[in-house]
Amino acid sequence: MAHHGTILSQLLKLVPRHEFEALARRRRKGRRLRSMTRWAQFAALALEQLSGRCGLRDVVASLAAQPRRLCHLGVGRVARSSLSRVNAEQPHGLCEELFGRLLSRCQGKAPGHGFRFRNRLLSLDSTTIDLCLAMFPWAGFRRTKSAVKLHVGLDQGGSLPAFMRVADGRTSDIEAARSLKLPKGSIVAADRAYLDFAWINHLILNGVFLVTRMKKGIRHKVLERRPVKPAPRRRGVTCDQTIELTSARGKKRCPHPLRRIGFKDPDAGKRCVFLTTNFKLSAATIADIYRSRWQVELFFKWIKQRLKARSFVGTSRNAVPTQLWIAMCVRLLLAFLKFANRIAWSLHEIPRLLQLNLFVRRPIMELLKPKPPDPPHRQPQLVLKLT
Repeated sequence: MAHHGTILSQLLKLVPRHEFEALARRRRKGRRLRSMTRWAQFAALALEQLSGRCGLRDVVASLAAQPRRLCHLGVGRVARSSLSRVNAEQPHGLCEELFGRLLSRCQGKAPGHGFRFRNRLLSLDSTTIDLCLAMFPWAGFRRTKSAVKLHVGLDQGGSLPAFMRVADGRTSDIEAARSLKLPKGSIVAADRAYLDFAWINHLILNGVFLVTRMKKGIRHKVLERRPVKPAPRRRGVTCDQTIELTSARGKKRCPHPLRRIGFKDPDAGKRCVFLTTNFKLSAATIADIYRSRWQVELFFKWIKQRLKARSFVGTSRNAVPTQLWIAMCVRLLLAFLKFANRIAWSLHEIPRLLQLNLFVRRPIMELLKPKPPDPPHRQPQLVLKLT
């Protein structure tokens, strides 16, 4: 009978251990860790994400309940005080750099975004994670509460978080967007919070296309009107125009012509006006690109429901980003497992399958891709032979 490690150990084997240890040595702060290593920290917090544990006591108790299976994880006994100290003192840059390396592996296996164009398609947005002001005083957001903000650039080819930044709750969306280095030729879909003409001018100069909603009251002049196909072929498009900004401030910040597209949802009857810097794609495709931006909202819903991104095991300024980066690393491990093995289950369903089987010794692919039962004619012990 073949020997198999636990489901959790097979999942963590997707992380190259030699690369992890090299990163741990480079990102170490203070003396060399002995009883509690960075790998033990990563394995413990990955267990917390996948099993839905709440708090350090739950995590440590879950590990202590499986003493014979910890060798498969490459960790020993984990003490609560040691895990708390490592979360608070050791830099979270290790998890951030590990996230970047896992992302590059996932992007090589990820499917396309579903559109015909080959440009990379990204969705920018942010979500606020509320915290208790008494426990997280360093993350002041309002007078009565604290918060951290998760700024994400979601690659729609595989729904992978291509860019992520953990900031305080007061950091605006456009401020975080200015710090991103977006790849040339990519198309970025964002809501009206990112409508800043100086940033749009920066994107144009760097060869990045933007698709966003247009705010009311923006002064502009129509330079060209493109013909719109008659219904029903126009797919909700009501106008397609080339405009330029006429206000002194707008012309100074963005002197380039922009494209304005009117759209009316045929089902809901809602009217929208899109603003884009892309003049090659059809107007209907621009509307579909903005509609696909909703994937980033589903991504935020996933990390708040499936991963433990609302309850934190530490309260320090370093422990919170550490847990969020490890949560994103777990997301990438599940995505790589799905893409590399062509698993039919979605990323919403895979954690449910793994949650109750993390310490079961069986092949992980047997759990995620079960073989169909043999038909009755292939089971001779069930067939009554009459002679």
